[in-house]
Amino acid sequence: MAAKPFSARTITRGVLALCCATAGAGAYALQPLNDATLSSVTGRDGLNFDLSNFALSGDARYTYFAPAPSTASAYIANPYLLRSDDTASPFGDPYHVEVVKGASGLADVINFMNPLNANGAKVWQAAFDWGVNAGGIAFDGGAMVFKDAVFYGGGMQWTTPRSSDGIAFGMSLRTDIGNVLLRPRGRGDITQAEPSTVAEQMNIRGVHIGAVDSNGNFLNTPWRIADAATQPGVFNAVTDTDGNPRLHIGIDWPDASGAALGGLKVDNVSFRSDVTGNLDLGSSRIGSMQIQYLDIKMRP
Repeated sequence: MAAKPFSARTITRGVLALCCATAGAGAYALQPLNDATLSSVTGRDGLNFDLSNFALSGDARYTYFAPAPSTASAYIANPYLLRSDDTASPFGDPYHVEVVKGASGLADVINFMNPLNANGAKVWQAAFDWGVNAGGIAFDGGAMVFKDAVFYGGGMQWTTPRSSDGIAFGMSLRTDIGNVLLRPRGRGDITQAEPSTVAEQMNIRGVHIGAVDSNGNFLNTPWRIADAATQPGVFNAVTDTDGNPRLHIGIDWPDASGAALGGLKVDNVSFRSDVTGNLDLGSSRIGSMQIQYLDIKMRP
């Protein structure tokens, strides 16, 4: 085995209790454990894993069809995903998945944590095509390209909602994205932000998202957008006042600890067009923001 995709910490206490021989003056054979003993052992370390030479591409197409009688639909197609590796420390900074006990009276929580990626060596590239068909108009929107996206820690939480169906979630994010590109005439050369062969595009360059202090200074830590215990998000389907089902995404009001502060900085926004000409809108920044409550219902 050339590389070890799992560290020693991936072995839980339960497995250790089952697999390890008794220490002492002599060597003893492995002993079976009864149900009572096994049930008293709690796994704590979860599962560590990493990606090596990861790449995904193809002509897959994913289409969402609105419920009848609507004939509306939306699609994404031809996904592309690539991640560079930290060759200096392979598997030294893994992804981490664990199940932890929820707050008092709440369900257990699945935590998915990104690598800390302190040196920014793990870099993502992504692209997909998209379009919609609604109101008798079929519109191919072109391509979305994400160039040089770096995530520093943060992650997701999943658990059971407190008072509804669906999935409750938490989310924290710290990221720097080199370019977010909207290319309405096709993706072109996705390795370049401004290739001469792309005649029309919107370029959002240098997107930075993370936690900030009360003065709007970035703290070099993830922004807690939602939290499974203190400010849970929810993803479910609800019935609206007209009796129709709606896809619903929401974030609840925070508890007494309050909503976390986040910041957003964009280095530059520009448009290129061989029809209307080029336009440079400069930089933009939201020094401090909070999500106190979010309630989105998607209509077909």
